[in-house]
Amino acid sequence: MPTFNEDRKIVDPPLNPGDAPFFDAAAQGRLVLKTCRACGRAHHYPRTMCPFCWSTDVHWTDAKGEGEIYTFSVARRGPGAPYCIAYVTLDEGPTVMTNIVGTDLDTVRIGQRVQVVFRHSENGTAVPMFTPIVP
Repeated sequence: MPTFNEDRKIVDPPLNPGDAPFFDAAAQGRLVLKTCRACGRAHHYPRTMCPFCWSTDVHWTDAKGEGEIYTFSVARRGPGAPYCIAYVTLDEGPTVMTNIVGTDLDTVRIGQRVQVVFRHSENGTAVPMFTPIVP
């Protein structure tokens, strides 16, 4: 029953210009996405223009913080192992690369429903990760 290594060091995420609102919201336990006012679609990574219609009328919106695993890989050897890296498709549409935490890694499945949780990096930055939703 290998579970995510809770002692695994989480490297500080690189911060790009304009990322501060994303990480400020994460520090408050909120997942936010950029959403286009012109076409109504959410996107991730945050950008100053919509990747779908090219509008610059984009703003931050709160995400539900739930989605489903699109694909995943479990690392069982090496520094910090075991851990699970996955792509999660959020209910709002975007697919994000993340870690699956707080579960037996042998039970992780494609299509599994997950919800956001926040873990802290070395310098204390809240990083969104996901854990299975228990029915």
